[in-house]
Amino acid sequence: MCYLVLILFIRVRSWLPIMKKYDHIVVGSGISGLTMSLLLSMSGYKVLLIEKSPIIGGSLSRFTRRGIPFDTGFHFTGGFHEGGILSDILTLLGLRDSIEPIFLPDSSQNQFIFESHGKSFEHPSGIETIKNRFKGYFPAEIQAIDRYFEKVQSVCRRTPSLNLRENVIAPPNLEEDYISLDTVLRELTSNELLRGLFSGYAMCYGVRPAEVSFANHSRMALSFYESIAFVKDGGDAFVRAFKEKFGQYDVDIRCGTYITELSDIRDSKVGRFVLNTGEEVAADACVFTIHPKDILGLLPEKHFSKAFAQRISSFESSLGLFSAFATFKPGSSDPNPDASILSIFPDADVNNLLDPAYKGVPALVVVKSPNQGNGSTEKGICIVEPSYAEHVSKWTDSRRGSRPDEYLNYKHSRVEAIKEHLFSVFPEFRETLDFLDAGSILTFKDYLCSPDGSAYGVKQKMGQFNLIGKLPLHNLFAAGQSSLLPGIIGAMMSSLIVGRAIVGKEHYGKLLDGSICH
Repeated sequence: MCYLVLILFIRVRSWLPIMKKYDHIVVGSGISGLTMSLLLSMSGYKVLLIEKSPIIGGSLSRFTRRGIPFDTGFHFTGGFHEGGILSDILTLLGLRDSIEPIFLPDSSQNQFIFESHGKSFEHPSGIETIKNRFKGYFPAEIQAIDRYFEKVQSVCRRTPSLNLRENVIAPPNLEEDYISLDTVLRELTSNELLRGLFSGYAMCYGVRPAEVSFANHSRMALSFYESIAFVKDGGDAFVRAFKEKFGQYDVDIRCGTYITELSDIRDSKVGRFVLNTGEEVAADACVFTIHPKDILGLLPEKHFSKAFAQRISSFESSLGLFSAFATFKPGSSDPNPDASILSIFPDADVNNLLDPAYKGVPALVVVKSPNQGNGSTEKGICIVEPSYAEHVSKWTDSRRGSRPDEYLNYKHSRVEAIKEHLFSVFPEFRETLDFLDAGSILTFKDYLCSPDGSAYGVKQKMGQFNLIGKLPLHNLFAAGQSSLLPGIIGAMMSSLIVGRAIVGKEHYGKLLDGSICH
């Protein structure tokens, strides 16, 4: 009898798939997930990178219309200059030579327009150059301009994680972490236009000046002040560079894949991860680079406190974007070729413009990338305006491809409003632009597998305790743009901070010594 049971057991075992074992699983293949996967694999670990979408890259990925490539979430960046934070991160990962920045060579290429005051300002790169230009615009505000940039630079000097050579885990809490950008600006100057110019880059992280700390504003804005660059082939260049680098290491990539259950939990550690494919995999640890609310939905309730759940549930979404995608009509040329980035603000009060309750004409940011890549000779133009979940709430439960005519009418009306706003500022565009497509918050929600379609993840409010590092189950970790700071630099930095904690200070230091510190 025992012999028969043994034979039966052996046969059943032979029918079951062998559970694969990895050192680490990384969930989400946006820039944070790509960075985490490469850092861990460079440290000698076997990594499984899983992505819910059909392709990796998240908001880095491009799409094409009429053969013209368009960026979805990544348009331009700071920190690419020699010694800049992004340049150092890419050097650490061995990717710097694979990604080609295209710097804005002239100050006229970045313009801020304040319609209510009938004023336009060129925004150059380089702190000293910016200071001199701003002093020319506002000769009575020389002291305020100097003090503002001194404060920004002081915050960043005292934030060690912004200097990779420091080999530290996380930024300290500074006094400026508990003071809002709006408070600092009002103490510096009563000039509404100058305050608007100082806070204009809030559009690049999606939080009102009254809600974001001066410290986080400084950490995000400094890289834009130092340099602004597009990237040849846009976000696709990052995805391609990571893919090629993964070929040198032990990285398994699975698309259309996500975790449905955390299983075999013992001593506050997950033993098995159940995938939507029905497969189960084992790993020593798992790093989530997805939205905190999606992470909370996976954790078994008995393994976290009510306070933890309330903390995650209290996170607000940053703004979303309604995007229109256009090109120049055949035979026409760019009537304003000197400008690559046009920020059009109806009001100098950025607090007002980024308030979900705002009912006026929205701000617009027009981005004309100097190089579209993919062999295209036509120029793609992205035009974005702030948008919020409330704008599309009635269609939240609808599905892509089967949304009602009312939603399609909403998209059409927004495109027409964007056209008229843009043409009122630049009438010459009326005869030259051809609009090809548009995307709402729901579009971003669908294609980027985001729970809310926000552009920058969790709103980085002053005094907020973000979800980063170790989770209640001790072999689970959180990283991503919702964890530290928005944007490509913030998302990558979060993975370096969490990754350093996983691989250890000594090994991380060796990676630094072999790259940027040699």
